[in-house]
Amino acid sequence: MKNADIVSAFCSAWKGRDLDKLMDFFADDAVYHNIPIDPPNVGRESIRATIESFTSAPESIDFVVHHQAENADGLVMNERTDYFTSGDTTVALRVMGVFELSDGKITHWRDYFDMQQYLSQLPGQ
Repeated sequence: MKNADIVSAFCSAWKGRDLDKLMDFFADDAVYHNIPIDPPNVGRESIRATIESFTSAPESIDFVVHHQAENADGLVMNERTDYFTSGDTTVALRVMGVFELSDGKITHWRDYFDMQQYLSQLPGQ
């Protein structure tokens, strides 16, 4: 399976909000960094805690990939919109994701997005 196929499956898996399934995509020593937020999450335990915070509150999550590319070294980049819906509120966040994989597992995941775009869509903003 190509790395791009693994990343596509990972993005699709968010819809199910199954934390264990999402964590199966990561190497034990993986690093996940939402670029506007520091510090990066290092290791499965830290990544799991962060992903759990994303999956516990919304009633639905959908990562819609608009474009995706893989280079000869297996680096995968995608342009997508991540939708998080709670009640009457849907936050649509434009994201550029960069994924590095080894042996079929995500070793590094970086998401680049505009924090103000996210915050401006929250209720009461």
